[in-house]
Amino acid sequence: MPNDNFLDKAFSALSDVVMKVIPTDQQSKAAFKYYRVGMAAQDAGNYAKALGNYTEALELEEDPIDKSYILYNMGLIFGNNGDHDKCLEYYRRALELNPNLVQALYNTGVVLQYKGEQAEESGELDEAERFFDLTADYWKRAIKLAPNNYSEAQNWLKTTGRMGVG
Repeated sequence: MPNDNFLDKAFSALSDVVMKVIPTDQQSKAAFKYYRVGMAAQDAGNYAKALGNYTEALELEEDPIDKSYILYNMGLIFGNNGDHDKCLEYYRRALELNPNLVQALYNTGVVLQYKGEQAEESGELDEAERFFDLTADYWKRAIKLAPNNYSEAQNWLKTTGRMGVG
């Protein structure tokens, strides 16, 4: 999408200005630069490079909210590569630092729903129900923070009768 490219360029230009104007320490600046390079690599599909840069950013970053976004992006990469357990681990770590990271709440629910569907297809109905109940918990938390978003999740909660679970 052309707008995405424009927004990425605008964000990069704005962040360069912000990093020059706002007095921050060198360690924070370095962490942010690694994070930006990681985001660009992730956007280009170079997940190994992205993970390397995110790892460097994570080691340097001290702010828990900023760390949560780094962990969240790492989780996205593992999820995109089909490593759902590792994905969930990174989302969990992100949520420990930032319980209101709505994207991590929602995406945790997405992964848990997928795991529930897999369990259901394997005939593990109790396990599927456990995953679906967890999905409901995460999606309700996300919807509470962003009530105008996630209409598919809201519909799923209603149609499965899980609006009151959790």
